[in-house]
Amino acid sequence: MAQPVVVRRKFTVDEYHRLPQAGILREDDRVELIEGEIVEVSPIGARHAGTVKRLLDRLIPLQVARKAVLGVQDPIRLGEHSEPQPDIVLLRPRADFYTSAHPGPQDVLLVVEVAETSADYDRQIKLPVYARAGIPEVWLVDLAQEHVELHRAPSPDGYREVRVVPRGERVAPAAFPDLELPTEDLLG
Repeated sequence: MAQPVVVRRKFTVDEYHRLPQAGILREDDRVELIEGEIVEVSPIGARHAGTVKRLLDRLIPLQVARKAVLGVQDPIRLGEHSEPQPDIVLLRPRADFYTSAHPGPQDVLLVVEVAETSADYDRQIKLPVYARAGIPEVWLVDLAQEHVELHRAPSPDGYREVRVVPRGERVAPAAFPDLELPTEDLLG
């Protein structure tokens, strides 16, 4: 028996933004738009939330010094069909703090995804989207495996440089190489 053909309709970012107005999504629904599909985001556990807070504490000096703008679980627009909400994003400074529009790939210095249970999804789905958009650097903080993955040198086929950094070493954003962070600060 032949398999039925399934036709999927991709949402654009603009259509996705109209869904709350139409009553289809609520503003507080935990979803993001990935390659035209609305994807439910995992609930945030205490370890995940604490890790994000600890990272913010270490990165906030960049915002205080006006070297970067920090975003926490805020959308970044990656073209016509993707608007993920990474756990942390370091953005180029802008006087309006991105109130006129969500940041795009050209604004992003670093994306940080913290994964307690979603590392495989982040690696297989989200990181390729970030790479195709040209996001220069992504850190995947894999709490289950107790390491940080640095993904750099984006290409249409993914990140060409991937480095796994275990507990006990240090990492620094490529945009701010003097800001070295112990992996313990990221892993807890």
